[in-house]
Amino acid sequence: MTIHSKAGQGAKQEDLYNIPALVANYFLLKPDLNNPEHMVQFGTSGHRGSADKYTFNENHILGIVQAIVELRDEKNITGPLFIGKDTHALSEPAFATAIEVLIANNIKVIVQENNGYTPTPAISHAILSFNSVHKDKADGLVITPSHNPPQDGGIKYNYVHGGPAGSELTQLIEERANLFISKKLKDVKRISLSKAKLSSLFIEKDLAKSYINDLVNVINIQAIQNANLKLGVDPLGGSGINYWKKIGEVYNLDLTLIREDIDPSFRFMSLDKDGVIRMDCSSPYAISSLIDSRGSYDLSFGNDPDHDRHCIVTPQGLVESNHFLAVCIDYLYRYRKNWNQNIAVGKTLVSSYLIDCVVENLGRKLYEVPVGFKWFVDDLYKCQLGFAAEESGGASFLRKDGTPWSTDKDGIILCLLAAEITAVTGKNPQKYYEDLVGKHGKFWYDRAQVFANRFQRDILAKLSPEMIPIKTLAGSDIVSRLTHASGNNVNIGGLKITTKDGWFVIRPSGTEDMYKIYFESFKSEEHLRLIKVEVEEIVNQIFSDTKLGKNFNE
Repeated sequence: MTIHSKAGQGAKQEDLYNIPALVANYFLLKPDLNNPEHMVQFGTSGHRGSADKYTFNENHILGIVQAIVELRDEKNITGPLFIGKDTHALSEPAFATAIEVLIANNIKVIVQENNGYTPTPAISHAILSFNSVHKDKADGLVITPSHNPPQDGGIKYNYVHGGPAGSELTQLIEERANLFISKKLKDVKRISLSKAKLSSLFIEKDLAKSYINDLVNVINIQAIQNANLKLGVDPLGGSGINYWKKIGEVYNLDLTLIREDIDPSFRFMSLDKDGVIRMDCSSPYAISSLIDSRGSYDLSFGNDPDHDRHCIVTPQGLVESNHFLAVCIDYLYRYRKNWNQNIAVGKTLVSSYLIDCVVENLGRKLYEVPVGFKWFVDDLYKCQLGFAAEESGGASFLRKDGTPWSTDKDGIILCLLAAEITAVTGKNPQKYYEDLVGKHGKFWYDRAQVFANRFQRDILAKLSPEMIPIKTLAGSDIVSRLTHASGNNVNIGGLKITTKDGWFVIRPSGTEDMYKIYFESFKSEEHLRLIKVEVEEIVNQIFSDTKLGKNFNE
């Protein structure tokens, strides 16, 4: 949990990954059928891996996409499939592979024209927009590992509801993809990319235009225009650079792109807390240059490469993710007068307790789920949730009329909402948060991520209350030990322990080789430090207990 000596510093040549070799290995390396770590595995948000580690290679994408073809046939999905990609190096070859398989299987695909990039929320928006007026339903693929390091690749399937497919569907895709791979892909249909792009099934459209023109129906753009706010945006070299350019132009906003670089090495990034290049816009270390420019703008924003996450910077500095989510909830449920009075608020169980307090004060129902935006999708689609968010800066919300906008995380509208809040209330998100503290009190929150091998991650994923037999935490009695979320009763893949004065959660990452710990104190910064110290000792004890390890392997 220590901070790397180079955290927050600009990346140097020695920090960069060998991108040409990485892309070559996408095609050259084949997964070992006898090695379970080489197989397709869907985490909290699709399948992710790296070509150099035999976990994100051409064979994986061939198997996954052919499995999705089968799934579409079984679910009678006969409309087009929208495909988006971000700026990670492995996104381009995976995008090409997916098109080769889809066209060979006679599926109509719609992509951004001129081989452009497409943010995750734009794919969700496109699916929902198409399905609202067509009988033959569409679905989508997003080729992205989100905020992961440059050497990672990712692929995510979005169902007809516009959001990430649920666990039942992704398990089917995973199993069938691995079956295709085990049979050496003999049942996978494929044609060359050149032939695929000449097919009438390959359609290029300006997906950005429809998304941007529709923003007036989810954000009070006029209020932002009238406030004459000076806005800065750092897309972190991601898929939304042209989106932000056009948003500024179409709506005549004083909006400056602080950086327009696109480079698959992401050499322009500052190093994250662990000294790794990671485009995590919620990390003050990764976005240190954006924070340094805060004095030049009324508000500045950041997004990760696929633009499903956001960060907000005011002249006072970075607004902590949980703080901004609480602000969004308080504002939206007071100012969206056309929203149904019965719609609930969605949060992950590792988010701040401040959100619970805000929701209770609003008189709304709280819907708490495990980590993973997929748990919110159905209820957003059915308009039973007005706002849903993950603690790491991923959220979405309904249109002004109370109908779905996107059922995947949308970092663009969250940034624009920050501008709307400032324009309408006269308080930027930091000042709005300070008002919430005055009403509900202050909470001290932090999270840590630590490298872990597969064995360690498996141990943490199967934690039970009996395995951490502590009776107190930082001087307070334990009041609950949770392995399932209260909202949907789904296993959290870890353990949450709570006292009257704070809580912590331990769980393995679903997208990287690490585990994560979340902590919160209701008392003080010092009390939070005590929680951290005790939790670190707990994890060390778990990993040092070899007998426990044997039990997990049995």
